[in-house]
Formats: sequence, C-alpha cells, structure tokens
Amino acid sequence: MKIYNRQNKSYESVEQYGAGKLYFLYNNAFGRIILKFVILPFVSKIYGKINSRRVSIKKIPGFIKKLGIDMNDYEDCNYGSFNDFFIRKIRPGKRPINMANDVFISPADSNLLVYKLDGQNQMKVKGRSYTVEEILGFDADKFKNGYALVFRLSMENYHRYCFPDSGYVLDKKKIKGRLHTVCSISKNYKIYCENSREVSLLETDHFGKIAFVEVGALLVGRIVNYEVSVFCKGQEKGYFEPGGSTIIIFVGDNVKLDEDILAQSMEGIETKVLYGEKVGTLKC
Repeated sequence: MKIYNRQNKSYESVEQYGAGKLYFLYNNAFGRIILKFVILPFVSKIYGKINSRRVSIKKIPGFIKKLGIDMNDYEDCNYGSFNDFFIRKIRPGKRPINMANDVFISPADSNLLVYKLDGQNQMKVKGRSYTVEEILGFDADKFKNGYALVFRLSMENYHRYCFPDSGYVLDKKKIKGRLHTVCSISKNYKIYCENSREVSLLETDHFGKIAFVEVGALLVGRIVNYEVSVFCKGQEKGYFEPGGSTIIIFVGDNVKLDEDILAQSMEGIETKVLYGEKVGTLKC
C-alpha cells in the first residue's frame, strides 16, 4: 500500500497489519466460512475483554517495535492492559490544533482519501457505489456536490478523535451492523453501510451542517463518544478501542480541500494527516 506523506512530499510503502490473516479470511473458501463469525460484534467484544486483562500488557513492547510507534509523542503511563495502551493520550503540544476560523481540520491521525459527491449524492469507493443516505441512514440532500472525507485509522495511529470546528449537535444515532476490516481486502463488501457505526449531524459555526460518522471495524471492541451537545474546535469527541477503524465526514460544497489531498485522491492514494492539521478551508 502506498501512502503520500505531505510533510516531506514523498511516498511511503505501508504493510497492512495482519495482512496474511485477513487475506485468508477474505480470499480463502474455508476462511470465508470463519469470516461469517469473526465479523459478528460479540467476537469483537470477546477480543476487547481479553485485551482488558492485565496479562495483555505483554503484547505492548512487540506491538510498539513492529509498528515503529514513537512513544515520545505520548504521555508517560503505566498501562494496566493492552486496551489502556491502545487508547493512550498524546503529550500536550504534540498535536497543535489549527484554530483559524476558515480552516477545516483533520479529526484524527489517519490516512485521508477524498471522494467527490455527485448531484445524486453518490460516490464510488473501491469500485462500489454508495449513496450518502445509506451510510447516514437519513436524507442528506444538503451534501449534494460536496465531499466525503474518509479518514482511515491504522493500528499504529493515535485512536482519539476531535471535532473539526465549533458548533452543536443536531442529531445522532447508532446503527448496528457487522465489523468487516476497513482495508482494501474487504473491497467485495459495502463496508461503510454494512458495518456498525455511529452518526452525528452537526451544525458548525463556520462550515454549516456536516455529518460525522465513526465506522466500526474488525476487532474494534467499542466506539466511545462523549455525551456533549455543544463543542469547541479540536475538542476530543471520542476514541476507538482496539482495531483500526474509519471516520467519514460529509461536507457541503462550501469547503475547499487542499490541492495536494485532492490530487492524491484522484489517483486513489491516501494522504497521511494528523489530528488538528489543516485539510481544507472555507470557500470565499
């Protein structure tokens, strides 16, 4: 997998965590039989309970080494379990928030791919067509001709996420579903409308209405969102428990996305972005 690093304007080759096991589950006849059970939410709950036990801390050093995680970015902590480590907190100042009113920020450390929505509110992801309505579960005409910003979090990422602007919550709901992996191996499934997810419709102070969707993934024990009705830009919205996962943000055509992100997305290449980093601006 090739990722664009906008900091040094270079490309990085990234190996999918657990690629061998995922390939077996999705591309082997026997593996697909097992997959029917693995993607059920109760399996992820069991996995979460295992990783909440103290004995699971033995996994942490190998995990850090294998994924090359820079622990200087994170607060010093005596972790009680692998789960505690996975939702580790960032050191103050390590993820500065761009607070300019006309700047739209990334909600998370992630790999970003942008899709243009057409007049029918559709987009094509990995060869499959989606409508905004089937992802959100409600009418979404307000996003026609806007964009879907897909932030894919990998296992090594900081798994806390924030609000991209200040504002207030209009509506929210949980949608039950399965838990497929969100990487390209699952391309034969419409993961963004099949997977469990949480949907928030937000009225923001500078970008109008946006939809913020947390998508559960294989072996993600829980999506944890805080109970808030009014929020500030950069305020932590919640976090994912173990497993990589995805955030999809739908915006209208009043957001001008950064040219490097758009250019890479046109080629199907994700751009590496950080929590609080500028990814777009308000159109004049």
